[in-house]
Amino acid sequence: MPVPSFSVITPAFNCAEFIEDAILSVSGQEEVCAEHIVVDAVSRDNTREIVRRHPHVQWICEPDRGQSDAINKGFRRASGDLVGWLNADDYYLPGGLEAIARAAEEHPDADVIYGDCVFVDSEGKIVRSKVEHGFDRSVLMYFGCYIPSTSTFFRRRVIDSGWLLDCDFRVCMDFEYFARLAHNGFSFHYVPHFIAAFRWRGNNVSIRNLTRRAEERRMVQRRFGGQAYSESALNLLAYVHRAKRVMRKTVSGNIARELRVRQMLNRETRWQAGQPGLDTCKSLASL
Repeated sequence: MPVPSFSVITPAFNCAEFIEDAILSVSGQEEVCAEHIVVDAVSRDNTREIVRRHPHVQWICEPDRGQSDAINKGFRRASGDLVGWLNADDYYLPGGLEAIARAAEEHPDADVIYGDCVFVDSEGKIVRSKVEHGFDRSVLMYFGCYIPSTSTFFRRRVIDSGWLLDCDFRVCMDFEYFARLAHNGFSFHYVPHFIAAFRWRGNNVSIRNLTRRAEERRMVQRRFGGQAYSESALNLLAYVHRAKRVMRKTVSGNIARELRVRQMLNRETRWQAGQPGLDTCKSLASL
Protein backbone atom coordinates (compact mmCIF):
# COMPACT_ATOMS: atom_id res chain seq x y z
CA MET A 1 0.00 0.00 0.00
CA PRO A 2 1.50 3.40 -0.96
CA VAL A 3 2.25 5.93 1.78
CA PRO A 4 -0.63 8.45 2.01
CA SER A 5 0.10 11.85 0.50
CA PHE A 6 -0.58 15.15 2.28
CA SER A 7 -2.06 18.53 1.51
CA VAL A 8 -1.20 21.28 3.99
CA ILE A 9 -3.26 24.47 3.89
CA THR A 10 -1.79 27.64 5.42
CA PRO A 11 -4.10 30.67 5.78
CA ALA A 12 -1.96 33.80 5.80
CA PHE A 13 -2.23 37.53 6.35
CA ASN A 14 0.74 39.76 7.19
CA CYS A 15 2.72 36.83 8.58
CA ALA A 16 6.15 37.47 7.08
CA GLU A 17 7.85 37.17 10.47
CA PHE A 18 7.01 33.47 10.81
CA ILE A 19 5.76 31.94 7.58
CA GLU A 20 9.13 30.65 6.41
CA ASP A 21 9.29 28.39 9.48
CA ALA A 22 5.96 26.90 8.43
CA ILE A 23 7.07 26.42 4.82
CA LEU A 24 10.38 24.80 5.75
CA SER A 25 8.69 22.53 8.27
CA VAL A 26 6.51 21.08 5.50
CA SER A 27 9.20 20.77 2.84
CA GLY A 28 11.60 19.22 5.36
CA GLN A 29 9.33 16.28 6.20
CA GLU A 30 10.88 12.95 5.20
CA GLU A 31 9.27 9.73 3.96
CA VAL A 32 6.09 11.51 2.84
CA CYS A 33 4.88 13.54 -0.13
CA ALA A 34 3.24 16.83 0.84
CA GLU A 35 1.84 19.69 -1.21
CA HIS A 36 1.69 23.06 0.52
CA ILE A 37 -1.03 25.58 -0.35
CA VAL A 38 -0.74 29.10 1.10
CA VAL A 39 -3.97 31.12 0.95
CA ASP A 40 -3.02 34.77 1.44
CA ALA A 41 -5.66 37.41 2.14
CA VAL A 42 -3.60 40.05 0.25
CA SER A 43 -0.90 40.66 2.85
CA ARG A 44 0.61 44.13 3.04
CA ASP A 45 4.01 42.98 4.32
CA ASN A 46 6.60 40.93 2.42
CA THR A 47 4.79 37.59 2.79
CA ARG A 48 4.61 37.35 -1.01
CA GLU A 49 8.37 37.69 -1.43
CA ILE A 50 9.05 35.00 1.17
CA VAL A 51 6.59 32.55 -0.38
CA ARG A 52 8.06 33.13 -3.84
CA ARG A 53 11.45 31.95 -2.57
CA HIS A 54 9.82 28.51 -2.35
CA PRO A 55 8.45 27.74 -5.84
CA HIS A 56 6.99 24.40 -4.76
CA VAL A 57 4.40 26.25 -2.65
CA GLN A 58 1.03 26.85 -4.31
CA TRP A 59 0.03 30.43 -3.58
CA ILE A 60 -3.48 31.89 -3.69
CA CYS A 61 -3.67 35.65 -3.10
CA GLU A 62 -7.13 37.18 -2.93
CA PRO A 63 -9.51 38.72 -0.38
CA ASP A 64 -11.46 36.30 1.79
CA ARG A 65 -14.14 36.28 4.48
CA GLY A 66 -11.74 35.28 7.24
CA GLN A 67 -9.58 32.33 8.26
CA SER A 68 -12.27 29.68 7.80
CA ASP A 69 -12.97 30.85 4.26
CA ALA A 70 -9.25 30.80 3.45
CA ILE A 71 -8.89 27.25 4.78
CA ASN A 72 -11.93 26.10 2.80
CA LYS A 73 -10.39 27.50 -0.39
CA GLY A 74 -7.32 25.40 0.26
CA PHE A 75 -9.40 22.35 1.17
CA ARG A 76 -11.17 22.54 -2.20
CA ARG A 77 -7.86 22.65 -4.05
CA ALA A 78 -6.20 19.87 -2.03
CA SER A 79 -5.17 16.69 -3.82
CA GLY A 80 -3.55 14.77 -0.95
CA ASP A 81 -5.00 11.73 0.77
CA LEU A 82 -4.73 13.53 4.13
CA VAL A 83 -5.55 17.23 4.48
CA GLY A 84 -4.73 19.58 7.35
CA TRP A 85 -4.24 23.25 8.06
CA LEU A 86 -1.12 24.80 9.52
CA ASN A 87 -1.34 28.37 10.72
CA ALA A 88 1.31 30.65 9.28
CA ASP A 89 3.04 31.09 12.64
CA ASP A 90 3.05 27.37 13.53
CA TYR A 91 5.25 24.58 12.20
CA TYR A 92 5.48 20.81 12.03
CA LEU A 93 8.09 18.89 13.97
CA PRO A 94 10.38 16.44 12.13
CA GLY A 95 8.71 13.09 11.58
CA GLY A 96 5.29 14.49 12.38
CA LEU A 97 3.68 13.76 9.04
CA GLU A 98 5.30 10.34 8.87
CA ALA A 99 3.67 9.46 12.22
CA ILE A 100 0.28 10.59 10.91
CA ALA A 101 0.76 8.63 7.67
CA ARG A 102 1.66 5.48 9.57
CA ALA A 103 -1.46 5.81 11.74
CA ALA A 104 -3.59 6.38 8.64
CA GLU A 105 -2.28 3.16 7.11
CA GLU A 106 -2.89 1.19 10.32
CA HIS A 107 -6.38 2.63 10.87
CA PRO A 108 -8.02 2.97 7.45
CA ASP A 109 -11.45 3.59 9.00
CA ALA A 110 -10.27 6.71 10.86
CA ASP A 111 -11.61 9.87 9.24
CA VAL A 112 -9.78 12.34 11.50
CA ILE A 113 -6.27 11.67 12.85
CA TYR A 114 -4.71 13.93 15.47
CA GLY A 115 -1.60 13.98 17.65
CA ASP A 116 0.15 16.06 20.27
CA CYS A 117 1.79 19.47 20.01
CA VAL A 118 3.98 21.77 22.06
CA PHE A 119 3.26 25.43 22.70
CA VAL A 120 6.21 27.66 21.91
CA ASP A 121 6.97 31.37 22.14
CA SER A 122 7.86 33.68 19.27
CA GLU A 123 11.41 32.31 19.25
CA GLY A 124 10.27 28.69 19.15
CA LYS A 125 11.10 27.86 22.77
CA ILE A 126 8.78 25.50 24.66
CA VAL A 127 6.39 27.23 27.08
CA ARG A 128 3.96 24.36 27.75
CA SER A 129 2.97 20.93 26.49
CA LYS A 130 -0.22 19.76 24.82
CA VAL A 131 -0.39 16.02 25.41
CA GLU A 132 -3.74 14.48 24.55
CA HIS A 133 -5.67 11.19 24.84
CA GLY A 134 -7.91 8.95 22.78
CA PHE A 135 -11.00 10.55 21.33
CA ASP A 136 -13.80 11.25 23.78
CA ARG A 137 -16.84 13.06 22.41
CA SER A 138 -18.16 14.14 25.80
CA VAL A 139 -14.79 15.64 26.77
CA LEU A 140 -14.74 17.50 23.46
CA MET A 141 -18.25 18.86 23.99
CA TYR A 142 -18.08 19.85 27.65
CA PHE A 143 -14.42 20.36 28.54
CA GLY A 144 -13.69 22.05 25.23
CA CYS A 145 -11.66 21.73 22.08
CA TYR A 146 -8.76 19.69 23.39
CA ILE A 147 -7.79 18.49 19.89
CA PRO A 148 -5.03 20.72 18.48
CA SER A 149 -5.98 21.71 14.94
CA THR A 150 -2.32 22.20 14.04
CA SER A 151 -1.72 18.48 14.71
CA THR A 152 -4.86 17.20 12.98
CA PHE A 153 -5.49 15.74 9.52
CA PHE A 154 -8.66 14.75 7.68
CA ARG A 155 -9.12 12.11 5.02
CA ARG A 156 -9.80 13.81 1.73
CA ARG A 157 -13.01 11.80 1.54
CA VAL A 158 -14.31 14.06 4.35
CA ILE A 159 -13.55 17.17 2.31
CA ASP A 160 -14.80 15.67 -0.95
CA SER A 161 -18.12 14.86 0.72
CA GLY A 162 -18.66 18.55 1.33
CA TRP A 163 -17.68 18.80 4.99
CA LEU A 164 -15.98 22.18 5.28
CA LEU A 165 -15.46 24.76 7.99
CA ASP A 166 -18.41 26.98 8.94
CA CYS A 167 -17.38 30.53 7.98
CA ASP A 168 -19.79 32.00 10.55
CA PHE A 169 -17.35 30.84 13.25
CA ARG A 170 -14.42 33.24 13.50
CA VAL A 171 -12.69 31.96 16.66
CA CYS A 172 -13.90 28.43 17.47
CA MET A 173 -14.04 27.18 13.89
CA ASP A 174 -11.98 24.10 14.82
CA PHE A 175 -14.21 23.25 17.79
CA GLU A 176 -17.35 23.59 15.67
CA TYR A 177 -15.83 21.46 12.89
CA PHE A 178 -14.72 18.66 15.20
CA ALA A 179 -18.04 18.66 17.04
CA ARG A 180 -20.01 18.60 13.78
CA LEU A 181 -17.95 15.74 12.37
CA ALA A 182 -18.27 13.73 15.59
CA HIS A 183 -22.02 14.42 15.73
CA ASN A 184 -22.36 13.02 12.21
CA GLY A 185 -20.54 9.79 12.96
CA PHE A 186 -17.01 10.43 11.67
CA SER A 187 -14.26 8.42 13.35
CA PHE A 188 -11.36 10.06 15.23
CA HIS A 189 -8.01 8.44 15.99
CA TYR A 190 -5.31 9.72 18.36
CA VAL A 191 -1.57 9.36 17.70
CA PRO A 192 0.68 9.68 20.81
CA HIS A 193 3.39 11.58 18.97
CA PHE A 194 4.40 15.25 18.89
CA ILE A 195 3.31 16.48 15.48
CA ALA A 196 3.60 20.26 15.56
CA ALA A 197 4.54 23.42 17.44
CA PHE A 198 1.88 26.05 18.14
CA ARG A 199 3.10 29.59 18.73
CA TRP A 200 1.50 31.04 21.87
CA ARG A 201 2.26 34.75 21.63
CA GLY A 202 -0.42 36.49 23.68
CA ASN A 203 -2.18 37.91 20.61
CA ASN A 204 -3.63 34.71 19.16
CA VAL A 205 -7.14 35.04 17.77
CA SER A 206 -8.70 33.07 20.65
CA ILE A 207 -7.09 35.43 23.19
CA ARG A 208 -7.95 38.67 21.39
CA ASN A 209 -11.61 37.66 21.08
CA LEU A 210 -12.49 36.15 24.45
CA THR A 211 -16.13 37.29 24.39
CA ARG A 212 -16.78 35.91 20.91
CA ARG A 213 -14.90 32.73 21.84
CA ALA A 214 -17.25 32.17 24.79
CA GLU A 215 -20.31 32.85 22.62
CA GLU A 216 -19.21 30.48 19.87
CA ARG A 217 -18.33 27.78 22.40
CA ARG A 218 -21.85 27.91 23.83
CA MET A 219 -23.35 27.82 20.33
CA VAL A 220 -21.45 24.61 19.58
CA GLN A 221 -22.43 22.99 22.87
CA ARG A 222 -26.09 23.79 22.42
CA ARG A 223 -26.10 22.75 18.77
CA PHE A 224 -24.35 19.38 19.20
CA GLY A 225 -24.51 18.60 22.91
CA GLY A 226 -27.80 16.73 22.69
CA GLN A 227 -29.32 18.44 25.74
CA ALA A 228 -30.69 21.91 26.44
CA TYR A 229 -28.47 22.46 29.48
CA SER A 230 -28.57 25.66 31.52
CA GLU A 231 -25.47 27.83 31.88
CA SER A 232 -24.82 26.52 35.39
CA ALA A 233 -25.20 22.92 34.19
CA LEU A 234 -22.70 23.52 31.38
CA ASN A 235 -20.24 24.99 33.86
CA LEU A 236 -20.62 21.92 36.09
CA LEU A 237 -20.15 19.61 33.12
CA ALA A 238 -16.94 21.46 32.27
CA TYR A 239 -15.50 20.65 35.72
CA VAL A 240 -16.62 17.01 35.51
CA HIS A 241 -15.06 16.52 32.09
CA ARG A 242 -11.87 18.28 33.11
CA ALA A 243 -11.53 15.56 35.75
CA LYS A 244 -12.37 12.88 33.20
CA ARG A 245 -9.69 14.24 30.90
CA VAL A 246 -7.07 14.08 33.66
CA MET A 247 -8.12 10.51 34.43
CA ARG A 248 -7.80 9.46 30.78
CA LYS A 249 -4.37 11.03 30.48
CA THR A 250 -3.26 9.38 33.72
CA VAL A 251 -4.45 5.91 32.74
CA SER A 252 -2.82 6.18 29.31
CA GLY A 253 0.52 7.32 30.76
CA ASN A 254 0.29 10.68 29.03
CA ILE A 255 0.47 12.65 32.28
CA ALA A 256 3.99 11.29 32.66
CA ARG A 257 4.82 12.37 29.11
CA GLU A 258 3.43 15.82 29.84
CA LEU A 259 5.55 16.17 32.97
CA ARG A 260 8.66 15.20 31.03
CA VAL A 261 7.92 17.91 28.48
CA ARG A 262 7.67 20.45 31.30
CA GLN A 263 11.28 19.62 32.15
CA MET A 264 12.14 20.86 28.66
CA LEU A 265 10.71 24.37 29.04
CA ASN A 266 12.64 27.12 27.23
CA ARG A 267 14.35 24.63 24.95
CA GLU A 268 14.57 25.54 21.26
CA THR A 269 12.34 23.61 18.83
CA ARG A 270 13.04 25.42 15.55
CA TRP A 271 14.70 22.43 13.92
CA GLN A 272 14.74 24.26 10.59
CA ALA A 273 17.21 26.76 12.12
CA GLY A 274 19.90 24.42 13.39
CA GLN A 275 21.10 21.66 15.71
CA PRO A 276 19.72 22.91 19.07
CA GLY A 277 16.15 22.75 17.80
CA LEU A 278 16.76 19.42 16.12
CA ASP A 279 18.11 17.97 19.36
CA THR A 280 15.00 19.08 21.25
CA CYS A 281 12.73 17.57 18.61
CA LYS A 282 14.60 14.26 18.84
CA SER A 283 13.94 14.27 22.60
CA LEU A 284 10.24 14.98 22.00
CA ALA A 285 10.03 12.14 19.48
CA SER A 286 11.35 9.71 22.10
CA LEU A 287 8.57 10.47 24.60
